[in-house]
Amino acid sequence: MTARRVSIALAILASAFSLTACTAQVGGQATPSSSTARTSAPTTGSGSVDPDNPFAGLNPCTILDQALAGLDFPKAVPTVADAKESCRASKPSTVSSQGADVAVSLQPGRGYRDNVGNPSQASEGTVNGRPAVEEREPLNVAGQCGVWLEVKPSSRAQVLIASGGDTQASCKLVEEVAPKVETQLPKTN
Repeated sequence: MTARRVSIALAILASAFSLTACTAQVGGQATPSSSTARTSAPTTGSGSVDPDNPFAGLNPCTILDQALAGLDFPKAVPTVADAKESCRASKPSTVSSQGADVAVSLQPGRGYRDNVGNPSQASEGTVNGRPAVEEREPLNVAGQCGVWLEVKPSSRAQVLIASGGDTQASCKLVEEVAPKVETQLPKTN
């Protein structure tokens, strides 16, 4: 898969998770969501702060850049699908290494178990003690892996990886990056 296809797949993945209005328990059936999807970005600066948004004042690009430090990724940029909540960084393949597209999305109003696209490939656990779901091939496409981290009972941070057609490499990388993202998130209490 070319870097362009990987980028398109990641953009589709990000938009699918940000636009869907159902929830899915891991291993369960989809049910209508009790809350509507948010379309506004976290308020920062001198304006009012949304008390229901634990990400107010956080920048997903800064979080991603810090999580990818030392891994030879370029500076993160906002995603096309959801520039206010999500950023991505892409590293092209070389002769000696597989390329990857990595994205972080900060999503207030969505639980970490919501919108699991491929429940048969998902497992619950923790990242640095924080409740999380890891999902292999969220859109049933080889080469993708994601971790959904709880930030409050109704908010989450997503770390998504697409790496050619190599799902195992994507999951290995997401398991390396997600703990670095987790340390930068607000506590869940």
